[in-house]
Amino acid sequence: MISNAFRMLVIVTMFVATFAYAPPAMAGSAACDNRNNNTIKKLLECVTLEGAREHQAALQAIADANNGIRTSGTPGFDESIAYAEQVFTKAGYNVTIQPFEFQTFISLSPSILEQVSPPPAGPIENNIMSYSGSGDVTASVTALVAPPADATPGCESADFAGFPAGNIALISRGACTFGIKATNAYNAGASGVVIYNNAPGAINGTLGNTFTLDIPVTSVTQEVGQQLAATAGLVLRLKTETFRGIATTYNILAESKKGDPNNVVMVGAHLDSVNAGPGIQDNGSGSAAILEVAEQMAKVKPRNKVRFALWGAEEANLVGSTYYVNNLSTEERDRIALYLNFDMIGSPNHVFFIYDGDDSDAVGAGPGPAGSAEIEQTFEAYYTMKGLPFKGTDFSGRSDYGPFIAAGIPSGGLFTGAEGIKTPDEVALWGGTAGQQYDPCYHLACDTYDNINLSAYDVNVDAVAFSTLQYAMSTKDVNGAKGKGNFPPLSGTPSTPGSASDSGEPVAE
Repeated sequence: MISNAFRMLVIVTMFVATFAYAPPAMAGSAACDNRNNNTIKKLLECVTLEGAREHQAALQAIADANNGIRTSGTPGFDESIAYAEQVFTKAGYNVTIQPFEFQTFISLSPSILEQVSPPPAGPIENNIMSYSGSGDVTASVTALVAPPADATPGCESADFAGFPAGNIALISRGACTFGIKATNAYNAGASGVVIYNNAPGAINGTLGNTFTLDIPVTSVTQEVGQQLAATAGLVLRLKTETFRGIATTYNILAESKKGDPNNVVMVGAHLDSVNAGPGIQDNGSGSAAILEVAEQMAKVKPRNKVRFALWGAEEANLVGSTYYVNNLSTEERDRIALYLNFDMIGSPNHVFFIYDGDDSDAVGAGPGPAGSAEIEQTFEAYYTMKGLPFKGTDFSGRSDYGPFIAAGIPSGGLFTGAEGIKTPDEVALWGGTAGQQYDPCYHLACDTYDNINLSAYDVNVDAVAFSTLQYAMSTKDVNGAKGKGNFPPLSGTPSTPGSASDSGEPVAE
């Protein structure tokens, strides 16, 4: 049974229990107080990096007080919702808290992986796989044949022919999901599973929220995995303590009082973190930027209704945004002009990616719904205005735009990179370090307040403001609706050099 510390708080109590994280006064200059920021120039004067960072600091404080996490289904997320509710309410928006149930995973204690023999014995750094079962096993290790000898290690039951029941399976990443590898190992009689990377760096993986087998599963780096595979007579101890079950969590939506209710502009980001850390870049960066922009647009009277959304349970496979979209009536869906998504917009080893609405890169998924190309071009216009290069990234389905696209709603957004590896060509465009992840702390405990590229984040906080106000005043280029004359459509702006590339967002495992 889950401990009381992880039970959901009653929603009314939740909202009055977090005064320690009360929102800061609006961070703009005194000239911005009570100002109607109804032009791009005025809004960008008042939206600040410092304002967004204050919200990130509040989210970090919430995590610090809640076992270092803000995962949906835990008090850290509840308090994050309560904090956002205070910010939106203080700014004067109509706020709705939308509860929903989901299959949750919580690691109740750090996973343990230890070498028992041969000497030297000692702990091994590892990352638990989300949706791992619980267990405490000490057993010999059997390493499966790895690439290139087997291009699909652990992906077929035949890979486990002759596997000694009770042993821990050591498997290379690649070719199929982690859940398939763990399931095949379990069916072969393995007592535990250790998956090692097939490239430099750690794995921050999930078995998927449909994985229910009671077997401990963790991961290690490529270097560690190869060392373990080469160790004769290896005995490991593997211990995990987890909770998997149904929990209630929340989306929060904040809607402008003014604007056409039949032409709604939605702006969203997920608010939850993974179970490994506080998630201040993923996705405190997008959430904090939206909170800052919402504050500074508080006095604006938009032509179109603006609906800000902070999603729950994104890290459990887009559950919150999917629930929201699936529970809209046909009429409510038709009233949504477009959706803008901001997930990881300040990565330390950043790139400037724009979701490829027109599929001009011809990578991965096809184009977004009609109007998505124009959204992409609006972001291109922003970066062009700033004199910055940009590239396209595929609508891979890994963030909350997914259910909106599936519902035929024009979508777009920005992304600065996750576990993808930065190339030398990208270093030439944006600086940084080739051969390293865009975000080396992606889904790790080190995704803290300091895990941010301030210059990139500053650029993208303004991009959130720019695009939100542009579409708050006119969606003419997206759906033909008449807009305010001083906000002409920005689509059709020529791209800067380097505006097309492969996706920086690899397929999730």
